[in-house]
Amino acid sequence: MAQAITDSNFDELVLNTDKPVVIDFWAEWCGPCRMIAPIIEELPKEYADKAIIAKCDVDENSQIASKFSIRNIPTLLFLKNGVQVDKLVGAVPKDKIVEKLNALL
Repeated sequence: MAQAITDSNFDELVLNTDKPVVIDFWAEWCGPCRMIAPIIEELPKEYADKAIIAKCDVDENSQIASKFSIRNIPTLLFLKNGVQVDKLVGAVPKDKIVEKLNALL
């Protein structure tokens, strides 16, 4: 299961790891977010020891969304060493997400 990233645990889970991190910025009311949700839930099993897969509800965690200038959802951010290195916007297929994640490993 994807980890829940919040304004309060962001530093601990994202900045203090040497693993690549994928954050899915989403909202409950967002149709495209629900479309990619099953993909996001598969990835932690496939990348258990290699990467952190996380979700951030933009309605409940506006500080993080603002920090990364999230304007559209779903937005997937790819971070390495706490720095954004890539991003995908919209309901994208799993192979696009996997391709960008594998490039960080």
